[in-house]
Parts: sequence; C-alpha cells; structure tokens
Amino acid sequence: MTNHIHAIFGFLNLSAADCLDILMVAALIYLVFRWIRGSAAMSIFIAVILLFVLRVVVAALNMKLMNALLGTFIDVGVLALIVIFQPEVRHFLIRLGSSYGAAGKGADFLGKLFGNKQQDLGGEAVNEIAEACRAMSEAKTGALIVLPHKDPINQIVETGDIVDAKVSRRLIMNIFFKNSPLHDGAMIIKGDRIEAARCTLPITQRTDIPPSYGMRHKAAIGISEETDADVVVVSEETGGVSFVRGGMLTTIGNINELKLKLGTKEEKTQ
Repeated sequence: MTNHIHAIFGFLNLSAADCLDILMVAALIYLVFRWIRGSAAMSIFIAVILLFVLRVVVAALNMKLMNALLGTFIDVGVLALIVIFQPEVRHFLIRLGSSYGAAGKGADFLGKLFGNKQQDLGGEAVNEIAEACRAMSEAKTGALIVLPHKDPINQIVETGDIVDAKVSRRLIMNIFFKNSPLHDGAMIIKGDRIEAARCTLPITQRTDIPPSYGMRHKAAIGISEETDADVVVVSEETGGVSFVRGGMLTTIGNINELKLKLGTKEEKTQ
C-alpha cells in the first residue's frame, strides 16, 4: 500500500532544481497576471492555467490517454490564443521591454546605441503647456497631449500631421480649438517642440476604467501603458485636467500641480 501511494505521489519528492523551477513558473504567472489584469484575456488565462495544472495531475497519475488529449488541446490552444489575443500579446511584450528598457545603466547604454535619447521638457515649455491647459480647461476645450521620453513613438507620429514648431500656449490652444482641422487626435511634444498633431493613439484594453472617462482618457492610458510617455488630458465635457503616467491617471487640482508633474524627472524612471 505504501509503495502504491509513493508511486502515485512520487512527483512530490522535490529537488532544489524542482523548487527553483516552480518558483520561476510562479513568478512568470504572477507577471502575466499583473499585466493582463482587468483585460478581456484574464478569464482565458485562468482557464489555461487550470488546464495546465490538470495536465500535471493526470501525468503524475499516469493517465496516458487523458494526458495525450490535454497535451494536444493545450498545444493547439496556445497557438489559437496567440492569434486571437495578438493585441494583448503585443501589449505584454511591449510593457516587458519598456520595463527593462527604462531601468539601470544598461538602459542608458542601449539608448545611446539605438539613438533613443531622454526627451525632457524645459521650464519654459512646462509653463506654456500648463497655461494652455488652464485656458482650455476654463473654456472646456478637449485636449490630448503626449510627452514621450526614451521610448520611440515614431509609429504614432506617422498617423498624424507634422507640425515641428516651438511649444507655445497660443499654438496649442489654436490646434485644439474645436473648429481646427488638427483638433481631433493627440499632440506629440518632444523636448521643447510640438512634433505632430492629429495623431491616433492605442486604446487601453482595461475594463476597470470608470464610465465617466471618455475616449481621450482611454487613449491616454493606452499610450502610457505601451511606452514611457506622460500624457495630459483636458476633458471637453467637464474641463477637468488629468495627468497619466504608466497607466495611472491622476486628477489635477490646480495648475501648479500640473507644472510639478510635467517638471518631475525622478518619477519618469520608476
């Protein structure tokens, strides 16, 4: 009887390598869970994990037919999931690369190697953007301003119209004026220059966004999830100003708070 029980549960005799293997898999599952939490892929991810656990159990019990059936299902299912959830997979890989690309001296070396330079706002640009947002907030003029840092967003710039002009509150307000042909979309500001306007941003796939937030806010969260860009949003409905960094949206109470957010460099590397 003892030998029979040992034969069934013998896989529980774990070595140091087995423990390390389990810890690595658990860490990987945790990271994937964090990145897709709140998205449509969450339920399917949990189902895949349950199927994988079931396959481990039937393999330990030496249930050959069930093991083969689950193995075939999982192998084909993973390929199908990659095709079906291509946007989520792309989003995960982009965030993984951005997380490691924004940390440490190695990131600085890679940035220099590939020509990705930190794009920081000068004091004058910070003031001009903040004052423009104050005026647009009072007039309830909708605005969406993207401020990239190290991560390149050339594919986003290409969706809009090149402006290449010095940052100016009047120019920002004119571009977002409701009758302007460039008002619909996002403005890209790199350093002290307005690079492009009327750009199209990716929309976040999160389902926990409050219904009070419109498409501008969802687009702001989307681009900040995929890159290290900061985003300023002015609501057309309420005139409220929001600041988005790393997928986290902060409501701005006053213009000085916005200036502080725009001028803060330490948080950008977190």
